[in-house]
Amino acid sequence: MDHADFVKHLRNEYAALRAAAVAAGPDAEVPTCPGWSVKDLVDHLGRTHSWALRALHTAADADRPRPDERPSDWDELLGWWDAKFTELADTLAGSTSNTPAWSFIGPKTFGFWSRRQAHETAIHRLDAEHALHGAGVPSLLFDVEFAADGIDEYLTRMLVRAAQRKPIERAGRVLFHAADAGRAWEVRLTPGEPPQVGPITDSATDEDATVAGTADAVYRAVWGRPSGAITSGDRSLLDGLPRP
Repeated sequence: MDHADFVKHLRNEYAALRAAAVAAGPDAEVPTCPGWSVKDLVDHLGRTHSWALRALHTAADADRPRPDERPSDWDELLGWWDAKFTELADTLAGSTSNTPAWSFIGPKTFGFWSRRQAHETAIHRLDAEHALHGAGVPSLLFDVEFAADGIDEYLTRMLVRAAQRKPIERAGRVLFHAADAGRAWEVRLTPGEPPQVGPITDSATDEDATVAGTADAVYRAVWGRPSGAITSGDRSLLDGLPRP
């Protein structure tokens, strides 16, 4: 996937997320984010999108940008969020992927942010859908290529970053298999060390745990959302992965 693809997905996921959030209402509980209301979810996305926008205008070698303050009133928050998101998406769309920008991990480019914000928005779109529909969220919301890329981003970047803050405690090997994408990732876990992600080195039967299904299902599973993915072997290895 390229920069333009990610910007397109970012716009589409934002529209779906916003529609679900408004339909659910600000006081609705978000079952996939315990303790959060829909207003909390929107506040978080507003903070995230406005912070990403600041990052785009921050030199690659500068200090971490500070997030913006958000309105407390629901209607004002929605309007503020719309404006910040539109500016974020338009700024990304109007620049190339290799335009320099500050980032917290990975390449310090606009391409990092188009990918990161597309997946951040997509996963929280799921949260808004669960707030609106409960368990009745369609099992195939994301196209295969996008979902497979989201698995890859989580395992190769976000999981590694999370392990810097909460070290790995269990040893083992976990296979993630997105069958319809024809892709698989082996995550090798060693206590106190960064997770190692790469191709399968031996037979899949040697894995301690396996997470398999459609790319959509595995994408949801790695982010800890309700999923139709099938987990076999030592489930505690998956449950014990640090979350970003």
